[in-house]
Amino acid sequence: MKLLKTVIVSAIFLVGFYATAQDPHADSGLKKVIVQEVLQVSSYTYLNVLEDGVKKWIAVPTIDAKLGEIYYYKGGMEMPDFESKELNKKFDSVLFLGSITNAAAIDPEKGMVDPNAVIEDKTPAKQPTLDRLELTIEGIEGGIRIGELFKNKQQYAGKIIKVKGEVTKFNKAIMGKNWVHLQDGTDFEGAYDLMITCQDNVAVGDVVIFEGVITLDKDFGAGYFYKVIMEDAVLAK
Repeated sequence: MKLLKTVIVSAIFLVGFYATAQDPHADSGLKKVIVQEVLQVSSYTYLNVLEDGVKKWIAVPTIDAKLGEIYYYKGGMEMPDFESKELNKKFDSVLFLGSITNAAAIDPEKGMVDPNAVIEDKTPAKQPTLDRLELTIEGIEGGIRIGELFKNKQQYAGKIIKVKGEVTKFNKAIMGKNWVHLQDGTDFEGAYDLMITCQDNVAVGDVVIFEGVITLDKDFGAGYFYKVIMEDAVLAK
């Protein structure tokens, strides 16, 4: 009987040992997810992930996530019946996270999470704004600076031009268009924000080049009037 008890105790110990060994994150409190779908909006990345065989939606400050990538997280705040205006989509539930770490933060030799590699406090994602930013974005060959465009708008009316700048606000799928606010650090008589309509998806903080036609005194109704706007633009390389 004593021998039997010893065997049972040993078996329980081994089961616990191997379970921990097979899951190097068991003591870390981290949960493992595999990316199934990625949706980008202005300040967040929505990830449809597989966690323990169950699909769920999580949202994190903007990251460049790809299908099949493995991430780890702790905590979070669950928002049931959450509706994203930018995506025009309602989720049964979204878990909002302040940070997330990828598999590169796992120490393969120790089989545990490297605490120095897990970033708990990431640099906050840039927030949408219509305020003027202090930017020093260099112009591009063949391109037009935003300040120059506003100064000589009649010269560029009806023409296709290129502009380079930083995205300061992004609204998706309104009247069949995506709407981008762009700044490059230049201005003319206080005009520094160029409105662009396009079908491309960008994120706040992205530095991009758009090519499109310039329209003057565009009135969309409902108070949406633009003295200068770039329409039907496309991202250029």
